[in-house]
Amino acid sequence: MASHRKPRTRARTTAPAVGLTTAALASVTLLSTQSAMAAPDPKPSVEDVQKKVDDLYRQAGTATQQYNRAKEASAAQRARVDALLDDVAKRADKLNEARRTLGAYAAAQYRSGSITPNATFFLADDPQSYFDQSQLMDRMTSRQQQAITDFRTQQAKASKKRAEAVRSLETLTTTQNTLRTSKQDVQTKLGEARTLLSKLTAEEKARLAEIERKKEAEARRKAEELAKQQAAAKAEAERKAEEAAKESGGGSGTGTGTGSGSDSSATTKAEKVLAFARAQIGKPYVWGATGPASYDCSGLTQAAWKSAGVDIPRTTWDQVKTGTRVATADLRPGDLVFFYDDISHVGIYKGDGMMIHAPKPGANVREESIYYMPIYGSVRPA
Repeated sequence: MASHRKPRTRARTTAPAVGLTTAALASVTLLSTQSAMAAPDPKPSVEDVQKKVDDLYRQAGTATQQYNRAKEASAAQRARVDALLDDVAKRADKLNEARRTLGAYAAAQYRSGSITPNATFFLADDPQSYFDQSQLMDRMTSRQQQAITDFRTQQAKASKKRAEAVRSLETLTTTQNTLRTSKQDVQTKLGEARTLLSKLTAEEKARLAEIERKKEAEARRKAEELAKQQAAAKAEAERKAEEAAKESGGGSGTGTGTGSGSDSSATTKAEKVLAFARAQIGKPYVWGATGPASYDCSGLTQAAWKSAGVDIPRTTWDQVKTGTRVATADLRPGDLVFFYDDISHVGIYKGDGMMIHAPKPGANVREESIYYMPIYGSVRPA
């Protein structure tokens, strides 16, 4: 018997799938959050911090040299602008004097009872528009013509100097902007270095100090090797000089009179340089400083050589171009030793592989091995 019941319709729903999807997303989000919380950025090692801090100090040294160069250029440009403005003022006085002379001629003609073309010329707002009128010029006296020539000359010179002053002011503004940028760069780099160091624990600071001691010890060892090499080279040179003196019949070979006047003068200057540098030991490094209470690296070298009567430029980039280039093995006391590929640091060689320099912010002027930093090259200023 056939059934008259309607077949049941199977209802389809996606609710469970939606629920599963939501739950899955929530799980993924939770896992991602837990993963992020469970795996923070690894803390840099002490060695990494040391390298980063050293690099920041080097970058600050480079920015300091940029600041020094901009400051020196700004001072020179300011002096030039002031001189130009003074010149403009003087030329304005001369122009006014020429204008008064022209006015006097015009007034004299007016008092004579007539306004001649000459007077019209003198009283015109733009006398230069009449300069090409040869008929008018022919009727003028030689003194009147000279007055007009003087006026025209002073007007042209004044205009030229005003334009030059404007250009110099624009250059000064650009230089001062560079100065401000360089100063900000220095402060930023030093701030980053201080922040890195402040995050170290007491144990990490102790490890960092130990790394520094090892670095200094290795640098001293290399300095001692250089001192031995230089001593051996000096002894060999003296031996050869003595043999040469004997062969030429020069007597006992005591060396009397073997030094040239120029060598003696250079030695005297080097002694003055080192005496000055030694007197600054213990004074703080301050970027941009040139003494007498504090110095940056190139400020110290500049002041030291100035004490010996030799003027050298302000920045390391310019100091490295002065005098004569010398090899590390041939260094003499007073020579300047430059460091890093960007030539951002300099010290004064004192002999035996050691130098006197203003190291970095937070440190004082001191003696140190020239091998503490990578050497770029050396020069003998005089």
